[in-house]
Amino acid sequence: MDKRFYITTAIDYTNDVIHIGHIYQKVIADVLARYHRLLGEKVFFLTGTDEHGGKVEEAAKEAGFGGKEKEFVDQIAQADKKEQESIAVSFDRFIRTTDPDHVQFCLDFWTRVEKSGDIYLAEYDDIYCEGCEGYLYKSDLIEGKCPYHPNREIKIIKEKNYFFRWSKYANFLKNHLLEHPEFVWPPQRKNEMLAFIERGIQDIPISRAKIKWGIPVPKDSSQTIYVWFDALINYLSGASQGFWPADVHILGKDNTRWHALLWPAMLKSAGFELPKTILVNGFITLNGQKISKSLGNVIKTSELTKKFGLDSVRYYLLKSKPIETDGDISLEKIKESHNADLANGLGNLVARIAKLAEKTNANFTEKSSSSFSPEVKKKIERYQLDKVLKTIWEDIDKENKRINLEKPWELDNKGLIAFLTQSLRTTRQTAFDLQPFLPQTAEKILKQFKGPKIKAENPLFPRL
Repeated sequence: MDKRFYITTAIDYTNDVIHIGHIYQKVIADVLARYHRLLGEKVFFLTGTDEHGGKVEEAAKEAGFGGKEKEFVDQIAQADKKEQESIAVSFDRFIRTTDPDHVQFCLDFWTRVEKSGDIYLAEYDDIYCEGCEGYLYKSDLIEGKCPYHPNREIKIIKEKNYFFRWSKYANFLKNHLLEHPEFVWPPQRKNEMLAFIERGIQDIPISRAKIKWGIPVPKDSSQTIYVWFDALINYLSGASQGFWPADVHILGKDNTRWHALLWPAMLKSAGFELPKTILVNGFITLNGQKISKSLGNVIKTSELTKKFGLDSVRYYLLKSKPIETDGDISLEKIKESHNADLANGLGNLVARIAKLAEKTNANFTEKSSSSFSPEVKKKIERYQLDKVLKTIWEDIDKENKRINLEKPWELDNKGLIAFLTQSLRTTRQTAFDLQPFLPQTAEKILKQFKGPKIKAENPLFPRL
């Protein structure tokens, strides 16, 4: 049987169009998907939009779509899809939680959990953050505020809801985390989840009586299914046949609890296998500030790719920080990265080699690599994408320095051909290794250096 690889991203709320902070995660997932395709594996890459719940209901009303939420989310979902396409995110399915197959799967999933005896009706009277669409413990709060949405007032919800017996699975979750160290990455996030279990997992409401924009609870249309219970199920409802369990769920650190603890408990209750790895990424800020509509510093990915180029933005996002940590970006830093690393580094190397090769008028037999460099392979599989790019650019710098030192333009034709044979081998390997990261650029280099005749072309990265 062919080896398969299934990767998902978090699906984004359709209260507004996604920005560069959301796209960072999608680009990471795209690199991993492209990498596994190049290994010859069958890959399924799922992303999409989370379209139900109070947050979306409120946003639709503010935008003049009160009572017409489907029209509102249709517009946002289409715009989100275009934002991902603007930076070449190669998803296989863009799922929407309003898709009919997802809705039906969600209802069936609820019924399976109910048959396990894990759903019951009770009164809820506790803390809720509308920004997270999440139920919180008092211990989650910092100075009475949600740590991820400090500008929003915490609400006390009092209503009769259906509950999921989350507490029933506390020991199961603890044992799974301890027995499968690869289940949550990086390790500090796993430790946070173990600490949360130790504080005591409580049963969680999985329906809302006052939120009307959602999937109605089976046999009780007076309530809608809680948005997190609904949204998590997309990873199953959207999976192509034969791809479950997921190899990697990638998500932001604010969503770790739901994916590493609630989702596995839901799956266990419904009788499904658990995903293999929960990969948690840190946040991106812009000029030291959280990216938010209220601060007026939201930047769409399509605006950046138009200004700097698709691969230039991908390169900067991926090299700017380790996946697991927070990091800051700025337009000036993207420009500096473009000019220094891409125009003066990779672009300059390709231009110099092509110009020298054209001068020889020789035939250069293609010897393109068909596999990744061992160091690149090792680091990708350890989710060290920033270190992969650092390694590749060290090789690019080394080759540029070799050209400066050996001055091949002073060699006779035979000596120049011998010199270029090595340079072409190195650069073709570099281009192969870059395919998951800079897909358009890598394709151009591999095509230009395919041979037998190699000609100089327009610069890969004009200086900005």
